[in-house]
Amino acid sequence: MAIALVVLAAGQGTRMNSELPKVLHRLGGAPLLAHALAAGQRLDPERVVVVVGHGAAEVQRTVSRIAPEADCALQAEQLGTGHAVAQALLQMASFEGKVVVLYGDTPFIRPETLENLVECTADVVVLGFEAADPGRYGRLIVTGDRLERIVEFKDATEAERALTLCNSGVICCDASLLARLVRALGNDNAAGEYYLTDIVAAARAEGYSAAVVRCAEEETLGINTRAELARAEALFQARSRTEALENGVTMVDPATVWFALDTWVGRDVVLGPNVVFGPGVTIESGATIEAFCHLEGCHISRGATIGPFARLRPGAELAEDVHIGNFVEVKNSILGEGVKVGHLTYLGDADVGEHTNIGAGTVTCNYDGVFKHRTTIGSNVFIGSDTMLVAPVTVGDGALTGSGSTVTEDVPAGALALGRAKQVNRPGVATKLFEILRAKKAAQKKGV
Repeated sequence: MAIALVVLAAGQGTRMNSELPKVLHRLGGAPLLAHALAAGQRLDPERVVVVVGHGAAEVQRTVSRIAPEADCALQAEQLGTGHAVAQALLQMASFEGKVVVLYGDTPFIRPETLENLVECTADVVVLGFEAADPGRYGRLIVTGDRLERIVEFKDATEAERALTLCNSGVICCDASLLARLVRALGNDNAAGEYYLTDIVAAARAEGYSAAVVRCAEEETLGINTRAELARAEALFQARSRTEALENGVTMVDPATVWFALDTWVGRDVVLGPNVVFGPGVTIESGATIEAFCHLEGCHISRGATIGPFARLRPGAELAEDVHIGNFVEVKNSILGEGVKVGHLTYLGDADVGEHTNIGAGTVTCNYDGVFKHRTTIGSNVFIGSDTMLVAPVTVGDGALTGSGSTVTEDVPAGALALGRAKQVNRPGVATKLFEILRAKKAAQKKGV
């Protein structure tokens, strides 16, 4: 059975008190919308349509970056969820299969839950949950195993508001049936909107079956305020830490490790305290990340050790047994097997061969104010402390740079490069200078 995803992401989210569209606020280092799309991808959808509205251009740019296979449908006026789905269906007229409707501000629905949803044989399937505090959620009206209708809180009677089985908004339905039911929706309700939820009663009236698939309440958590976003971040991090521990990752202080949505950490990796992952990090089994490291957009191979106090930026590729020490920053650079970068160094736009040692204070001077340039360092090279490598420049295999050198020309393999200013010693000058300075300091103390 072919599957299509429709993700509703058109709302303004006024309670966020933000110029940024609600679905673009970040959770686990990624937009809220990315979480919904990631869950839906487990269904291997044939089509993905994101409905955009408020901040449409910005949301579309984000969609093209995180889900380039997805299409966007514009809901110019926010006239309700049924109206939003109708805009998506206009782009899916030829699709045959099941449509799953998700929400861009609901990040925690598990892929397994969505699989249960599409496996249900009812004509219309709704995702529901038992709410500890039902509040203003829509209520699911059931008879036995049958779902009869969904009533919005605004339109519910007191008896219906007393029910605790609530509507998540997520629906699965055959595409052709969904299109017909949505076209027939009216807006005769307290809000004057076209409710997607009304398709349940319409389907039942025509003799179609409807059912509820239940999930945990936390999966349906929607984000509407900054406070809810903060609570969601805490929940996301707790889930991620538990999953990492269960998958064989050692964390010295789990509460201080912060994951991103797409962080991948292999078995027997050791994470020290206060490690922060931005998007796009992969760590292979057996690596160690020491305390107070920040990693983003990088790949770390087996046996590597990072930190403490290291920063790996996008494009950092580290081979096996690489060592990155304290206060080292690596950006858009490829480091070969066994490379050692002990401390106080910046490697940007560089290629470093295997078993090369980079001394303290080394900088690849990669930016001329307009363009970035690459530095190439061969294998088994020793870069002396405080070497400035002015790119573009190449240091050949087995070469050596003297400490304090500024290297502006290529260094042949096996050569020693010295780029220091000539040292001049002036006998006795230091003694005379100190005498003058100490006399001046003494005079200052006496107020002279």
